[in-house]
Amino acid sequence: MTLSTENILLIGSILLFISLLAGKTSYKFGVPVLLLFIAVGMLAGSEGLGGIHFDDPRSAQFIGIVALCLILFSGGLDTDWKSIRPILWQGITLSTLGVMITAASVGVFVYLITDFSIFEAMLLGSIVSSTDSAAVFSILRSKSLALKGSLRPTLELESGSNDPMAYILTIIFTGLVVNQDHSLLSIIPLFFRQLLLGALIGYGLGRLGSFIINRIRLDYEGLYIVLVIAIVFFSFSFTDFVGGNGFLAVYLCALYLGNQELIHKKKILKSFDSFAWLMHIILFLTLGLLVYPSQIVPVIGIGLVISVFLILVARPLSVFISLTPFRVNNRCKWFISWVGLRGAVPIVFATYPLIAGAEKANMIFNIVFFISLTSVLLQGTTLSKIAAYLHLTLPVRLKQRTKFDLELSDSLKSLLTEVLIPESSPVVGKQIVQLALPKTTLISFIKRDERYLIPDGSTSLAAHDKLYILSENKDTLKGVFKSLGMSDDDSKPHHTA
Repeated sequence: MTLSTENILLIGSILLFISLLAGKTSYKFGVPVLLLFIAVGMLAGSEGLGGIHFDDPRSAQFIGIVALCLILFSGGLDTDWKSIRPILWQGITLSTLGVMITAASVGVFVYLITDFSIFEAMLLGSIVSSTDSAAVFSILRSKSLALKGSLRPTLELESGSNDPMAYILTIIFTGLVVNQDHSLLSIIPLFFRQLLLGALIGYGLGRLGSFIINRIRLDYEGLYIVLVIAIVFFSFSFTDFVGGNGFLAVYLCALYLGNQELIHKKKILKSFDSFAWLMHIILFLTLGLLVYPSQIVPVIGIGLVISVFLILVARPLSVFISLTPFRVNNRCKWFISWVGLRGAVPIVFATYPLIAGAEKANMIFNIVFFISLTSVLLQGTTLSKIAAYLHLTLPVRLKQRTKFDLELSDSLKSLLTEVLIPESSPVVGKQIVQLALPKTTLISFIKRDERYLIPDGSTSLAAHDKLYILSENKDTLKGVFKSLGMSDDDSKPHHTA
């Protein structure tokens, strides 16, 4: 069956249904859900039961870029700055130096055991050098691992931020393989331009995006989601257009926005969580359709050798060297080493040499595909066991209690307070989103000129407004007064639960 304009939506919706059903049953058997998405794609492909012919690396790459932008943006939005600040430099070191060490060690190993040139070997090493944020996020969350200390934020920060470095290395060595007259020194300006422009533009667009979201007046709430989607793709495409790293820009833009007060922020977060899962499924299905299983068989031997070296040597080497300056015990380092999952991202990156016409591009693609499957199957199914063996998991009682407390902290409000805004108040004319209210408080409604308003982040306060504010306790209420530029005397407790 050939994909066409008439049947692509029918086939796509059927594959989505099958993937969701397969994902639901995967929890019972402990199989990573992303592996089943790939399996569904392979079964539906040219050599599978579905017989769907799809052999278009350029389209697969386009779908991959769109999916990765939304996945990275969702991961950045969900990242709490307070949780990553203590381990920021550990995560940055792992996502930069760690990626380069992995790429170099795998590249040298491949060069020694195969007939690949040094640039071809380094290209293969670069493609598999980063951990996959889609795989790490989904497996950590689906298995509900409660890890000790700062392990979880370290792993999520690394996996969410190391794709840009792997992308830079892949682009560099693809160029060196295709244009072998270029020297290694010629790519140094490209390397620093990608990083510098990606970081600056990502941060700048994050600040600009926050200003636009909070100041623009849109008639429908749903349009704010559309606005943020536009920011996502503009961040990537504009940065790429001027020669920067688009993936880095997208992640940093999302990281900034996720830690600001935004209008309709909760709806934006929920929407992008859904988008990320949809992109996970579409991405893995597409890559499953693209691969030909018969071409994987001849590279199983060399693929297995490289995969074992990557998992047992290259990844631990990069983790232990990268974390040497930090106070991280060896048990944590071994676990971080084991969570070096490779998933869809290396397969997407493997399409770059295919499209560029590199001599061994097809072989590299199939090896990378096999390595990704091996990594998700071996490491993804054993994460919880390895964590327990290394004594890095919280007891079940503490795990349940932690989850319970976190859920209540965002929803439990026990004090309803009436606050009158005087005419001389500094908050008159300001939007609620600009007040920097404590996160555990909520303005439930406003009485204005005998009318009752249900506010949102874009609602501007007026003189003589009566705010009815829900808060957890009196300490939190003090933060409300401070945000409003008022004292306790200006409020009237209305009801205490």
